[in-house]
Amino acid sequence: MITEPITLYKLMILYLLKTVNYPLTNNQLSEFFLDYEYTTYFTLQQAISELDDAGFIKTHQSKKSTRYEITQEGSNTVELFGNDISSGAIKDMDNFLRENKIKLRQESSNFTDYYETDGGDYIVHAEVREENSILYALDINVPDKESAERMCVRWSEKNQEIYAFIVKQLLS
Repeated sequence: MITEPITLYKLMILYLLKTVNYPLTNNQLSEFFLDYEYTTYFTLQQAISELDDAGFIKTHQSKKSTRYEITQEGSNTVELFGNDISSGAIKDMDNFLRENKIKLRQESSNFTDYYETDGGDYIVHAEVREENSILYALDINVPDKESAERMCVRWSEKNQEIYAFIVKQLLS
């Protein structure tokens, strides 16, 4: 039985990531832990950091968000010690995932970021994921930071139209 609360929070994070089988953002994990009043924001960030340092999760940072995905080591750990999570906590996590399934998937499936090149232009990287697989990705060179930021914002609205257009053009 687990006596350290931080160990329980780590197992719960691993359980959430393993259950959805796609990256969750820091905001999504925070939403669960804070809305259900399991712990404070700072304790949650400590648990996430320790999981990352131990290699149980992988962190992907962008200018907009931080996403986490479970590693094989993390998956093995939750398989071995998942029974130490109380049935009430499992019920809360399953309820959260069920109630927010569409929102979580949509937020996690569209990813954008940008970076400045040596020449002063910006590269916008945009992708659509299905679980842990990339369905398609684009890297587009733009002349300035404002254009890069605008493209990142619009990606979630327009990515399906862009995909349909590209597929149509390539198949016709």
